[in-house]
Amino acid sequence: MRGVLDEQEVLQGLLADARAVLLDFDGPVTRLFGGAPTAHIAERIKGVVRREWGPLDPDVEECEDSHRILLRIRDMYDRPASAPRSPAPLKHADRIVTDYEYEAVVRAEPVPHFDRLVEALLGLRLALVIVSNNADGPVWEFLKRQGLQSKFEAVLGRDSSELRHMKPHPYAVRRAVEHLAIGAGECLLVGDQLTDLAAARAAGTRFLGHTWREHRAIRMREDGADWVVSSHLPVIDAAEALRKAT
Repeated sequence: MRGVLDEQEVLQGLLADARAVLLDFDGPVTRLFGGAPTAHIAERIKGVVRREWGPLDPDVEECEDSHRILLRIRDMYDRPASAPRSPAPLKHADRIVTDYEYEAVVRAEPVPHFDRLVEALLGLRLALVIVSNNADGPVWEFLKRQGLQSKFEAVLGRDSSELRHMKPHPYAVRRAVEHLAIGAGECLLVGDQLTDLAAARAAGTRFLGHTWREHRAIRMREDGADWVVSSHLPVIDAAEALRKAT
C-alpha cells in the first residue's frame, strides 16, 4: 500500500510543478508500427545511399531500424571519403521514412487510456505538446484522425534539415520550451526510450518514463528519471486526484 501512495505522491508532485506536458509520440501516444520490425525500411534506405555513396560504413550496413539509420547515415556523411558526398541521400532517406509514417498512422490506434490521459491533463490546465523523432506531418495526421488535434499546442517533429537533431539531442525539447515561453523545469517530458530521458536531462525538463519493459525501467531509474510508469492509469489517477484537491 505504501508503494502505491508513494507513486501517487510523486506523480501528483510532478504534475503540480508542471505547466506543460511534452509527450513522445511513438510509445506514449501510439505504437506507430505496431511493434513490427522496420528492417525493410532501413534496407530501402541503404539501397538509396549505396547508389549515391558506394559501399556503406559497417555501422550503417548492420542497422535494421528505420529511424536509427537516419542518424547513422548522417554520421557517415561527415566522415572522410575519397570524393565529396552528396547530401541528396539524406533528404531522400528522410522522405522514405516520412512516407512510411504516413502509411502507418492510417492503421495506428492510441495506446490504452490515452484519451483519458489527455482529458485529465487538460483538466489541470496543462499545455500539451508532442516532441518526436517522427516527422510532424504524420503526427498531426494521427491526431486529426483521432479528433485530438485541437488538444495540442504544437508538434515538434524530426528536423529534416538536420537529422542529428533527433533525440537524444535536446533540439525538439528545447523548441517546445521556447514555443511555450515557460521554463524548462516547468515541463514534464513523458517518453518510453532512454533517448527521451537523455534529451529531457540535456534540456532541463523533468522526465516521466513510460515503459512496460522492466529492464528499460530500471535503466531509466538509474539514469535519473523522476519516475517510471508502465501505463497511463497512475498518471490519470494522480491528475484526477490533484484536480479534486484544488
